Amino acid sequence: MNFKNILTTVFSLTILIFIQSCGGKVVKNPADLILINGIVATLDEINPTAEAVAIKDGKIFAAGSTSEIENYHGNNTQVIDLNGKFVMPGFNDSHAHFLGIGNSKQILDLHGAKNWDEVIAIVAKAVESSKPGDWIIGRGWHQEKFNPKPMPNVNGYPVHNELSKASPNNPVMLTHASGHAVFANAKAMQIAGINRSTANPDGGTIVRDSLGNAIGVFEENAENLIRKGYNEFLAKRTPEQILANYEEQVKLASDDCLKKGITSCADAGETFEIIDVLKKLADEKKLAVRLNVMVGDSIAAMQKKLKDYLLIGYGNNSLTVRSVKQYIDGALGSRGAWMLEPYLDLPDHVGSNVTPIDELKKIAELALDNGFQMRIHAIGDRGNREVLNIYEEIFQKHFDKKDLRWCIEHAQHLSAQDIPRFAQLGVIAAMQSVHCTSDMGFVAERLGAKRAEEGAYVWKKLINSGATICNGTDAPVEDVDPIACFYSAVTRKNTEGKVFYGDQKMTRLEALKSYTINGAYASFEENIKGSIQPGKLADLVVLSNDLLKCSDDDIKSTKVMYTIVGGKILYSSK
Repeated sequence: MNFKNILTTVFSLTILIFIQSCGGKVVKNPADLILINGIVATLDEINPTAEAVAIKDGKIFAAGSTSEIENYHGNNTQVIDLNGKFVMPGFNDSHAHFLGIGNSKQILDLHGAKNWDEVIAIVAKAVESSKPGDWIIGRGWHQEKFNPKPMPNVNGYPVHNELSKASPNNPVMLTHASGHAVFANAKAMQIAGINRSTANPDGGTIVRDSLGNAIGVFEENAENLIRKGYNEFLAKRTPEQILANYEEQVKLASDDCLKKGITSCADAGETFEIIDVLKKLADEKKLAVRLNVMVGDSIAAMQKKLKDYLLIGYGNNSLTVRSVKQYIDGALGSRGAWMLEPYLDLPDHVGSNVTPIDELKKIAELALDNGFQMRIHAIGDRGNREVLNIYEEIFQKHFDKKDLRWCIEHAQHLSAQDIPRFAQLGVIAAMQSVHCTSDMGFVAERLGAKRAEEGAYVWKKLINSGATICNGTDAPVEDVDPIACFYSAVTRKNTEGKVFYGDQKMTRLEALKSYTINGAYASFEENIKGSIQPGKLADLVVLSNDLLKCSDDDIKSTKVMYTIVGGKILYSSK
């Protein structure tokens, strides 16, 4: 060693001794952010628990004890002392309508209306501040939750007369909580040209009274008769106004999701037009929540455009488009779910097949040919069986295609013989636990106790058969809040404390996986998100309570303290 090298070595050692004598330390890889003194559920099977997490360059750098993670504390490292708070991977809502969440903040919210009179009062108040001819739009009513029941009614639905009196000069369109029916007043029906001779469209029903008059309710594809007039009204806006409205919806949805701990969302069906807007926002770094968007457009549009819209991890993993969303039936609340046997409370009705089987097969082939995952909405037991049949036929025809991860969205009501088919075919059940506790008050009325016990929201039967379940809320059908949904998953209790077939509860760990790593798997993203492991995206949520160990009641009171996306704190309760 020459003299120069000796001097360099001595100088380095002197500096090191000086730093250490002053209480400092050498940090080779300082983190950008460290979380210490917490309870960390990593969802990593090799290292399932930790006390602290280090984050660097938007990714998980390390997870371990507080003393280990403090080794990454550099001069510019931000430190959050969790004081025993709970850390987990960010919630991944596997089925929501992202822009719909934003839109629900722009229109009348009817979820809290206890009866039809309250709905009318909300509309009447909106009329006061509206110009004649403006459309009044709302969402969230549910006839099964009205107390008292509306009178007169048809199949439990109210009749439009009082609503029409409250809004004679403004067309009104109020979407059912499920999204599978709308209520229109006389003005809206006049614009749509609805009369006694108007025929039911394929896959839809105009609900009528005993004299054949439309009462104002339009189920499934019949919604489009009313929506056509509203869409023509919207088309009068300038392109700039249309874009600004979409951007506002994205901002409102993002703010709501981040406040509730959601870092990723599978957006269950958007048109190519809206996907273009989302891509623009990704380019502008304006997507705060990571989106996995399902294409929900017409078969004609997909035949022209689908091949050009495959996006995986676009915009620094803010936008993925690799799946197609379709519908085979409707919802249970509107009796649109396609059942093998008639509804108990409407014996001449088995629900609706809203998209023909042959068309769904063509779309499935189109998806497969272009490298897209297939995700079909099916709620009734007949709907689920038919989708499983379609998938099985496609899989057998294309046996060389592997790891397709096709999904059934909702999978709410299953025949016992179809439950094991999910695991056998490798089909993912994208379910929403909160639907169970929200709907349980009328499930037995619709199906009867035997069918309800056999196949309604049978999470545990599916898990025990080897199927993968991913969880979500179907927002804005339900609130996007994952805490309430998690509570439903592990208790199956409604707001009155009643339990719906408790043997189908998920364990705490199963429920946590359904909302994190399983959702990532359903999106082909389990290698970059869904667990707290080095190299994965630093998408985390800090909660006030330990969801794996706290009491059931404490789950309900759990608060989101921080939501972190890509290593950045995008929401803080402080």
